[in-house]
Amino acid sequence: MTDYKEDQVGEIEALESIYVSELTILETEPFHSFEIKVTTQEGNNEDEITAFVVLEFTYTEKYPEEPPEMSISSFESLEQEDIDIISQTMKEEAEENVGMVMVFTIVSAVQEKLHVLVEEAKKRQEEKEDKRKKELEEAERKKFEGTIVTIETFLAWKSKFDAEMQERRRLEGIEEKVTKKLTGRQLFMQDHTLDDSDVKFLQESGGAVVEVDESLFQDMEDLDLDAELDDEQ
Repeated sequence: MTDYKEDQVGEIEALESIYVSELTILETEPFHSFEIKVTTQEGNNEDEITAFVVLEFTYTEKYPEEPPEMSISSFESLEQEDIDIISQTMKEEAEENVGMVMVFTIVSAVQEKLHVLVEEAKKRQEEKEDKRKKELEEAERKKFEGTIVTIETFLAWKSKFDAEMQERRRLEGIEEKVTKKLTGRQLFMQDHTLDDSDVKFLQESGGAVVEVDESLFQDMEDLDLDAELDDEQ
């Protein structure tokens, strides 16, 4: 006849020596009930993400010929889906080790699975932070690019406007200089279209066309007309 009680007591003693500060005895009768805290934190490094689960075991009358009663009494820094995965891990390990004391094996499997889950959580968190950072950088880049486009557009418009105004002032200056520089006689002598228009007018009105000898006016430049007008006044 198998002495289940002896196997259970022997395992409890072994577990107490392995998990000195992690194991807590809850009951001893009629069967041992105890908790083991499993954590990913190593040492006192507060910079590391701390996650843990507290596994509760209760021996049955025929343990280890049948799995113990198992549950997760508390946890931290884990999602419910992580707890479901750990519970499934515990169940699978218990089924595979029926007939042998199995609590240490189950706790070891949970320790390994917990480490994997925490690493995956850290990776997801880092990816989330990287995504958020990229979104912020993209928003800042677009904002900055919008500023550059506005400035470039303004500068292009101003450059074109300044060029047009400069050309306009240049043309106005030339026109003003020409107007001030030429006398009425010079304008008359320069614009020969007036001669043609006068001739055409006389021809159309039936008048006689008189030819003018321009050489008679060549010496007029030597006359001081302004002085004569002053004397008359």
